[in-house]
Parts: sequence; C-alpha cells; structure tokens
Amino acid sequence: MSVRGKDRQIDNIEFNVDDIARSKAFYGSAFGWTFVDYGPTYTEFSDGRLTGGFTTGEPVRPGGPLIILYSDDLDEAQQRLKALGAVITREIFSFPGGSRFHFIDPDGYELAVWTAQQ
Repeated sequence: MSVRGKDRQIDNIEFNVDDIARSKAFYGSAFGWTFVDYGPTYTEFSDGRLTGGFTTGEPVRPGGPLIILYSDDLDEAQQRLKALGAVITREIFSFPGGSRFHFIDPDGYELAVWTAQQ
C-alpha cells in the first residue's frame, strides 16, 4: 500500500493466496501485472491503474478478494459502519504501512478499511 488513498474510496484489493510466487507468475504472465515485495507474506501488485496485494497472512477465502477502502479517520469510519449495522469482524490492527479493520456489510460481504496512520 505504497500510495495513500482518498477518503471513502476503494483503495486496494487483497487476495489471500497459498503461494505468492505462484500467484505472481500467474497474474504477471496472464495480465502483465508488476509486483513490489513487502516481506515473505505480502506482495503488492499493480495493473497500471489499480494496486492490490497477495498475502499468505490469512486463509484463502472462497468468494473473491478482500476489497479495501481508505479512510482518513479509521476510528470514525468504524463507528459510522457500526451505526449503519455493519458487523466488525476484525478490530483495528497495525501492519507495516498503517492500520485497518474488517467488517461484514448487510449482505454478508467482508470488506476492510485502512489508513496510513499507525
């Protein structure tokens, strides 16, 4: 997550994968994506317009990648989502580059919100 996003916009898409090298080879060959490694469990990809990541830090989830939105104020975003009925599935936690939390929307989709602040 090398560039800070804009408040309340989709900023990143994260795929939980079993093998980062395999995913890099597949998407690099299939679509020409480029990659920046941030340690053994995370690599950022870019398709030239959108960035995202491959991680082995969590189990592979069937049903698609994790969509990550950006927020200037993570606490405020979490409170706003709770007030709207979202279920927080992972409280705010820090990672290299910032902090984030996960939530379930009213239809059962899991998303995350991050900020560059620790």
